[in-house]
Amino acid sequence: MAYQGVILDVDGTLVISNDAHAQAWVEAFASFDYEVEFEQVRPLIGMGGDQIIPKFAPGLSDEEGKGKEIADKRKELIIKKFGANLTPAGGARQLILKMLSVGLRLIIATSASSQELSVLLKAAQVDDLLSQDEAATSSDAEASKPAPDIVEAALSQLKMQPSEVVMLGDTPYDIESANKAGVGVIAFRCGGFDDGQLKNAIAIYNEPADLLTHYDTSPLAPKALKSGQAKN
Repeated sequence: MAYQGVILDVDGTLVISNDAHAQAWVEAFASFDYEVEFEQVRPLIGMGGDQIIPKFAPGLSDEEGKGKEIADKRKELIIKKFGANLTPAGGARQLILKMLSVGLRLIIATSASSQELSVLLKAAQVDDLLSQDEAATSSDAEASKPAPDIVEAALSQLKMQPSEVVMLGDTPYDIESANKAGVGVIAFRCGGFDDGQLKNAIAIYNEPADLLTHYDTSPLAPKALKSGQAKN
């Protein structure tokens, strides 16, 4: 059975933003006198603040008190400082157009807040193609990736079974989150994680443009195309 829907991660998948998120965490923690190195937080990008804050500030939560202030500062930095300088992942727009043209249902599943998502979709140059109204964001999940909540929320909105859907992501946390929800992941290297970290993906490509180039032999292709029985 060919896939009917695609769940889309945004950061590191459609927009090159993972380094910016790591730097925003460093600066947000520093604003509240926590010394966190870029190299410490960078490998954790893909998780949400509910996962990251307790690792560096035990006992704090992104829901209240100083922990929430740190999380809010990071979000403010992304929206007001880093967002304007982000660039799309190679081929992101073209891949979205291709998937839409073949009738795939697309939905976003991101640890970002809805305010950040607006900035990120503009930076990815796909804000006219993907609806923020049809997105699973941090507010739709009890816990962020690698918990399955956000992927399950996206499945619920699509009204599809896990077997009918594949996710595009770039971090091991995307893969773990999706797999816990029964969804396979096509991974991209452009988020900065290596093949060993992405090994549980069903396929790995350099970036969206790479997947688009190999679309007819990818997991997204209709089964007949992949088996070589039919070609355009």
